[in-house]
Amino acid sequence: MASEVLINVGAAETRVAFVLDGRLSELFLERNVDPGAVARGRHGHRLLGNIMLGRVQRVLPGMQAAFIDLGLEKAGFLAAREARCLADLPSFSEHQPCISKCVREGEAIVVQVIKDPISEKGARLSANVTLPGRLVVLVPNQSGVALSRRIEDEDERARLMKIVEDIAANDPRAAQGAGYIVRTAALSSTPEDIAADIARLGDEWRTIQARRNMAKIPATIYHDLDPVERTLRDGVDGETTRVLIDDADAFAQARAYAARAMPEALPKIELFKGPGELFDLYNIEAGIDSLLHPRVKLPSGGWITLETTEALTAIDVNSGSYTAATGLEETSLKTNLEAAAELGWQLRLRGLGGLIVIDFIHLNEPENIQKLLDVLTEAVARDRVPTQILPMSAFGLVEMTRKRVREPLAKLLTEVCDPCRGHGRVKTVVTVAGELMRRIEREAKAQPGKKLVAYAAPDVARWIEAQGEDLIANLRRRAAAGVRFESREDFERARFDVGAEA
Repeated sequence: MASEVLINVGAAETRVAFVLDGRLSELFLERNVDPGAVARGRHGHRLLGNIMLGRVQRVLPGMQAAFIDLGLEKAGFLAAREARCLADLPSFSEHQPCISKCVREGEAIVVQVIKDPISEKGARLSANVTLPGRLVVLVPNQSGVALSRRIEDEDERARLMKIVEDIAANDPRAAQGAGYIVRTAALSSTPEDIAADIARLGDEWRTIQARRNMAKIPATIYHDLDPVERTLRDGVDGETTRVLIDDADAFAQARAYAARAMPEALPKIELFKGPGELFDLYNIEAGIDSLLHPRVKLPSGGWITLETTEALTAIDVNSGSYTAATGLEETSLKTNLEAAAELGWQLRLRGLGGLIVIDFIHLNEPENIQKLLDVLTEAVARDRVPTQILPMSAFGLVEMTRKRVREPLAKLLTEVCDPCRGHGRVKTVVTVAGELMRRIEREAKAQPGKKLVAYAAPDVARWIEAQGEDLIANLRRRAAAGVRFESREDFERARFDVGAEA
C-alpha cells in the first residue's frame, strides 16, 4: 500500500500526517510554544523518550513504586518492575525485587519517560533507559541482543543477531557492556550500516554520561529527536513513497538527518511549494475536524459512536437504516464488519488507549462472531501501539486494550465546556490560537507584501500576547510584511478573522 508522510510546520505547532492509500491513517502534533508549559509537560509538548536526572521523592513499598521529582508539575511514577535494573540481581534472575531494594528516598537517579503525563497523572518512568537509533536501540543497563518480533524470517534473524553480536563485542565505538534491540528497519541492512548506527549511539551515550556528571538536579540530560527527525527515524520505511514538508528550514533539517542516518530516504524527501496548503492534500483538515465528533458513519448507512471516560472508551455499533434482504443476521454481520474495519483507523487517529469496550450488534452464529474478531484483529495489525483483543463475552461485548501512550486527540484539542456543565467540549485556547496562526500564514501567501491584522476572542489574544516575542517573531518571519493582533470582545473563542491592514 502506498504510504506518504506530510509534515506541516507552523509558527505554533508541528503536525505530522501519515497517509495510506490516500486516506489519513495517523496524526501527531507537537506544539512549540509556551516555554513554561514545556517545563510542566503540558499542552502537547512531548516528554516521551527524554532521559532525565531526578531525585527520589517518596518510596512506597505498599504500591511497589517510587515518585521521582523531575521538576515537572507532577512527580514521575517509577514502578518496581521498571527499577529492576537498579537492584543487585543476576541478569538471568526472574525475581521481582522490592522497590526499596532499588531506590532510596533522596538519592539521585537517571530515568527515562516511557509515557507522557496524561490528565492528572505524572509521567511514567523507567530506570532501564534506551537510546533509539535508526536500525538498533541501545540498552545501556542490559547486555545481550534481542530482535523485533516483526522480523520473522529465521535466516534474517540469525544474520542480524550475528552482525550485532560481533559489533558489540569487537567494535571500540560501541558502548561498553550494553545490549541492543534490532529494529525492523534493519531488515536487509549491511554490516557497515549497522556498525555506523551503533557507533552513533555509542557516542550519544557517552555524551549523556558526561552531561549526567555535570548536571544539577533536576535536569533533562537527553532530549529525544524533534518531531521532524523523529518522524523520519520511526515513521519512514520501505513502503513510504514520499515525505512532503512545507517549511524550508525543516526540509533542510530533514535532509541533513537523512544524509547522516538514513541516506536511502533522501530521494523521498520533498519540499512542498503548493499550490494551496500541504494539508489541503487528501482533505486532511476536514479529516481532523471529524475526529472531534463522537459519531462515525459507515458505508452501508450504519454508524459507530465512541465515548471516552476516565475509566474506559465505550464504542456502540448501530445499523441505522441498513437492512439486508437476507435477514437480521446478515444485516448485523455486514454492519459489524464495517465497524470493525473502521475501528482500526479510528483508534489510531484519535489516539485512544486503555480499556476499550465495543458493543457490536448481536450475532447468533459462532462462525460470524469469529469472522468479526478476525476482521478486528486485522484492522489493528498495522498499529504501532500494542493491542490485545479478548473473545466476545456472553453479553455480546468485545473488550480490548491499547497501550495508552499519549492524550487522546479530542482531549488535546478540546476541553470541557463549563456552560454545558460537563456535557460538551469546546476547542482549547491553544488549539484556536494554532488555527489562527495557520490562517495568518495562508493570508500572507494570498496577499504578499500586505501587513495583516488578526481579530480574535479576548482569551485567545491574551494567550498569544503571553507567549512573548519568540512566537510573534516566528510568525512575522512567515508573514513577511507583519501582523497585528486585536482583541474583539464580541467574538466567541473559536471565532477569528484575518485581513489586510487598512
